Amino acid sequence: MLRVHFTSEDLARVRVAPGPDFLWEISNSVQTLQRRDGERVFGAWRRWVRPRLSDTPRLLSSLLPPRGYSPDFLTPTTGDRATLQAALDTLMSTPRPRLRTDLTHLAASFQLPSWVGSLAGGDTDSLRRLGGALGTYQREALAPYWQRVHAHIDADRAVRLHSLLDGGTEGLLNGLGPQFRWRPPVLEVAYPVDQQLRLCGRGLVLQPSFFCWPTPITLADGDLPPVLVYPIHHAADWAGTAAPAPAPGSRSSDGAGPLGPLLGHTRAGILRATRTGCSTVEAARLLAVTHPAVSQHLNVLRAAGLVATVRKAGRSFHIATAEGRALLAAEERAGSSPERGA
Repeated sequence: MLRVHFTSEDLARVRVAPGPDFLWEISNSVQTLQRRDGERVFGAWRRWVRPRLSDTPRLLSSLLPPRGYSPDFLTPTTGDRATLQAALDTLMSTPRPRLRTDLTHLAASFQLPSWVGSLAGGDTDSLRRLGGALGTYQREALAPYWQRVHAHIDADRAVRLHSLLDGGTEGLLNGLGPQFRWRPPVLEVAYPVDQQLRLCGRGLVLQPSFFCWPTPITLADGDLPPVLVYPIHHAADWAGTAAPAPAPGSRSSDGAGPLGPLLGHTRAGILRATRTGCSTVEAARLLAVTHPAVSQHLNVLRAAGLVATVRKAGRSFHIATAEGRALLAAEERAGSSPERGA
C-alpha cells in the first residue's frame, strides 16, 4: 500500500493535471503493451500496435518492465502542457547521478542490455538514442490514438471537477475510486509495495492516465516533485484510428445558428453544454428534454468523436473532445464575424 501524508498546506495545493503527460503515457503504455491483463480495454490496441512497431522503440521494454520498478528519470516533471520535444529535452538533460541511481536500482531486479551501462554514465549518444526511441514510439504507437486519449482524460477531469465542487479537496480525494481511501490526513492507495510519501507542504499533482494499469503509480524517490498517476475509468472498448476531423460550424446557446441546421438544435445545444462538462441530468434540465432523448443525442455525438463520456457512481459525465471544442470555436468565430455585404 502507498500512504500519502498530507498537511493542511498540502490540501490547499492539490491539483489535477490539465491533460495527458507525454512521458507518463509512453512509459505506462510500454508496460501495458507487455502485459496480458486488461484485454477488454487494451486488447485491440495491443494487436494493432505490435506488428507496427519498428525495432527502435522495442529497446524501451528493457527499461520499462511490465511489473515492478521503473526509473524515475523517464518521467520528469516538465510543467503543464509541455510539448513532447520539451519533455524529451528535459529527460535527455538528466544529471548523471540520477541516471546512475535509477539504473542501478533497476539492475538489481532485471538483467539489462550492455548499452544501459553507457546510459547510466551519461553518455550523450546513449541519451540521444533513448530520446529517439521515445519519440519514435510516440509516433508509431500513440499518435494515432492521441486525440482519443486526450478526450478520455478530459472527461475524467470533468468528473474530478464535480467532486471538487461538491466536496472540496477532501471530496476530490474521496472520489478518486475504489483503489483510494481517504483517512485524514493520509490517502491510502492500492499499491504493489509498501511506500510512504510525505508531501511536507509541497502539494500533490494528480495525473490522470489512459494507459496506467492496473494500479496507480508514483515516483520511487519521495524527494522529487510529488505526483500520483492514476488510471482513468474506461467506460467502453476503444480501438481503430483517431477520432474523425471536426466539421465547420457555428453558435448560440439555444440551438440557433449554423450548428443547429448542421447537428439539429437539441444536439447542438448538448454539444455546447459539454464544453465544460455536464451530466445527463444537467443537460436534460438545461435543454428541457427527456433523459432518453439526451442519451440518444449523446450516442450520436460520441460516435462522431465530438463528445467523450466517463461514468462514476452511476452518473455519466460528458465532455467535448478536441474535435467538439474546435467545432464550437468555429461557431463562435462565425457568430462574432461581421456580416459581409451592404
